Amino acid sequence: MRRRPAADKRMLRFRSPVPFALMTAGMFLLAFNQRFWSTALASGAGGAVDVLHLASLGMLLLLAYAGALLLIPGSLPMKIVAALLLPVGAMAAYCADSFGVVIDAGMIRNLGETDRREVMGLLTPRLLVYIIGLGVVPVFLVARSQIAPIGLRRQLQHRLAFLAIAAAMAALALAAMPRLRAAVLDQEQLRRLAVPGAAVVAGADYLRVALLASARAGEPAPAGQAWRIAQPPHARPLLVFLVVGETARHKNFQLGGYARPTNPGLSRIDNLTYFTRAEACGTSTAVSVPCMLSHLGRNRFSLPAYDGAHNVLGALATAGVAVEWRSNNTAKFDPGRGVRKVALPDETRPDLCGDESCLDELLLVGLPQRLRAVSADSLLAFHQMGSHGPAYFLRYPASMQKFAPACRNKDLGACSAEELRNAYDNTIHYTDHLLSTMIAMLARDAAQTDSALIYVSDHGESLGENGLFLHSAPYASAPEEQKRIPFMLWMSEGYRSRFGIDSACLRHQRDKAIGHDHVFHTLLGMMAARSTFYTDGLDLLAPCRTRGG
Repeated sequence: MRRRPAADKRMLRFRSPVPFALMTAGMFLLAFNQRFWSTALASGAGGAVDVLHLASLGMLLLLAYAGALLLIPGSLPMKIVAALLLPVGAMAAYCADSFGVVIDAGMIRNLGETDRREVMGLLTPRLLVYIIGLGVVPVFLVARSQIAPIGLRRQLQHRLAFLAIAAAMAALALAAMPRLRAAVLDQEQLRRLAVPGAAVVAGADYLRVALLASARAGEPAPAGQAWRIAQPPHARPLLVFLVVGETARHKNFQLGGYARPTNPGLSRIDNLTYFTRAEACGTSTAVSVPCMLSHLGRNRFSLPAYDGAHNVLGALATAGVAVEWRSNNTAKFDPGRGVRKVALPDETRPDLCGDESCLDELLLVGLPQRLRAVSADSLLAFHQMGSHGPAYFLRYPASMQKFAPACRNKDLGACSAEELRNAYDNTIHYTDHLLSTMIAMLARDAAQTDSALIYVSDHGESLGENGLFLHSAPYASAPEEQKRIPFMLWMSEGYRSRFGIDSACLRHQRDKAIGHDHVFHTLLGMMAARSTFYTDGLDLLAPCRTRGG
């Protein structure tokens, strides 16, 4: 008689899918939700009431995660889904615990558009600990789990019985505890910190938006035309620089009242206007850059509705302006049809480029020669790497380190608040150098062109305020640091004279509440162009322009 093989004692055995689902849900709660629990605890007043509140929240999440797993038919598919959720949860937990970043569709989009250099900038020992310790090791626990093979009828009985009991317990708790009900229904920030549930919901939302955008791809573009306004005969070519900043926040600009000298170069330049109350369209590059270049405005903008063909760059190209796009940013942004994309010589400039990123002075390589060749009205757009974190120390050369000691670690938690602020302020100081150099180039060519420069950041940045770091917070709950941005305009004397710019009027504009909504219309006006979608009320120079446009 053949003996049955001995059972593997290293296996975790479950009599039905229910205890396996509860074990997995318990791992989710304990391993991935440090930020969730600290946020929930911080909202209370302490004492026994808080203990009951947290315990009830834990019970609801445990029941919800276990119930969701039990909706997956079959034991093997349930184990596979549980194993896949573990590394997803580990990444989401790292973002929440390290930077206070909540997980939404915008964050998923940012991850999807990350390139090799940006990934290198995010790699830290702490991230590897999360991925291996919370994302990989628990997978082996799931793999060593064995759910007893029971009949389909018994499986359904076990699953349905658990779901019914869980629904009744949740309904009773929500009805009996108003504070618990408010936490679940009203506190969006808390819901977005619940891992891995928030990551799954965000992924589904991102997929929905991507499918909508794909469905619209074959549709005809919205009817939109652009044209030029007649200019004086034999006038010098118009030349405008658009500099799209990255992660620069108003709060750290000397021009906006910051006590530190982060803008020593720009502070000495005449004919420069800094707008003190500018706000971004979004809190991530993937949203803010297309939004600022679109005519839709923040209230109507969405990625499915965005039409790259009629952003302001494409509109100007259609109208006959020579438009170029130079990018040192990792974002995958298409500037539109008719726009010439200039490749930067990163492979041949080891003095400006490393394995993880290039310094923004790469944007200036070959620019003097390009300016000497300008013979027609031109718009040159530049997209900075700017102040992109967390590796702020890689965004400026050693010669631009004005504030010390500066954080030189990608793990922001390893640096003091002073070191972090110093590193970030050094990036702003370097941007000041870049913009001052660009303006000096335009000023030197004032006899050949009537020139102007407009600088606007895509969004701001959190540097630890209220426990938040970096950006990409949901706009409705995003702090001021992520929404308030620097926005400035410089014009040569020839440009001012040509369009009759009233300096007193422009000074009055500087404290007006503005934002990315004004970029599309202002750039059209600056290039003596109009569009079907142009609105003079959103053109910052329209009330101050007395002729030529």
